[in-house]
Amino acid sequence: MDPAHKTSWICDHARAVGFDLCGVAPVHGAPGNFAELQHLPEWLERGHAGEMNYLRDPRRADPALVMDAARSLIVVALNYNSAQPYSTEAAPSPGADSPRGWISRYAWGDDYHEILWQKLNALVASMHAEWPEPFDARAYVDTGPIIERVAAKYAGLGWLAKNTCLINQDLGSWLFLGVIITTLELAPSLAPHESPAPDRCGTCTLCLDSCPTQAFTAPYVLDASRCISYLTIELRTAIPEDLRPALGNAVIGCDICQDVCPWNRKSPFTPLAPFQPRAANGKANSRAVSAENESPTEKVIDGTEPGATLFAPELEWLASLTQQQFSATFRNSPVKRAKWRGLVRNACVALGNSNSSRDSSSYARIITLLENLVASTDELIAEHAQWALERLRN
Repeated sequence: MDPAHKTSWICDHARAVGFDLCGVAPVHGAPGNFAELQHLPEWLERGHAGEMNYLRDPRRADPALVMDAARSLIVVALNYNSAQPYSTEAAPSPGADSPRGWISRYAWGDDYHEILWQKLNALVASMHAEWPEPFDARAYVDTGPIIERVAAKYAGLGWLAKNTCLINQDLGSWLFLGVIITTLELAPSLAPHESPAPDRCGTCTLCLDSCPTQAFTAPYVLDASRCISYLTIELRTAIPEDLRPALGNAVIGCDICQDVCPWNRKSPFTPLAPFQPRAANGKANSRAVSAENESPTEKVIDGTEPGATLFAPELEWLASLTQQQFSATFRNSPVKRAKWRGLVRNACVALGNSNSSRDSSSYARIITLLENLVASTDELIAEHAQWALERLRN
């Protein structure tokens, strides 16, 4: 089978295992072809990566360094947009009796790494079954040294927006990306005379203007050290005090720059159960049970109102979780990356930003909760609880 037919076969089988998009980009000559990678050293030098030192891996600037004799990058995308309102439409009003937090849309369900890996590994297995010739193929989902969104652009899946996300004209930007780097010689999805999808952001700057922490230093340039997603997930130390008020009710990630994007107004909804908001009490809704074959009833954690999910959960519940409850509730969930102390830290900040009225039914409970957290042996939690306590009292 010639390279063009192999590419067509792979894209057909990628859709058969459940991916919404698939394309192929060449590895050789990538530093010259992938223009965005040329700016990586300067971006790192500016400190925009914050404490994410793994981004300094030199292989990120040249995919050819990732695998000996690598020739092709297979890039796939999977829509995760569920039907719940966007954060800009559904964020709880300040002063509500029961303050709510915001968990980013991608983290409402099961761990997308595992879901995409299963599909990617199935695709690789089909490739080996179809072509007996020896070849290497390695799959990555956010965990490898390949910048997926750049590879996706040159595989013909979309363009890189001003908020640095990949946008597909039909699906929007609610996309999980995965890659397979392989020694197979495949025909690129874009012919030699073809360019990637044109930038259709036009003069729109809604994503830049809406960022609460002003994390975009310029169109297409993100200072990740100021991004709410970084501050609530990747940052392991104290959140800078000057940025805490801008976090609002965010506890895991941020969706604002995507919520306001016009290209997401008609983004289709995913039918996949694993991407729907899981129950906040740890029970599985209609989602799949994990690989350990445990019963969903083994995951029950009390402490939230009946029927609550990870869509806008109660901040009091999040801030009061123990390490054991956190581990049980967020097993096989993207939320676990923030760690228990990170989530409680974030919930304290969100409570401080809640503007809870002294007349509300929850005010006394929140004050007592924060006072207890101030006494925590974990200095990070105690300091953020103290900040929230003073903010509410004042």
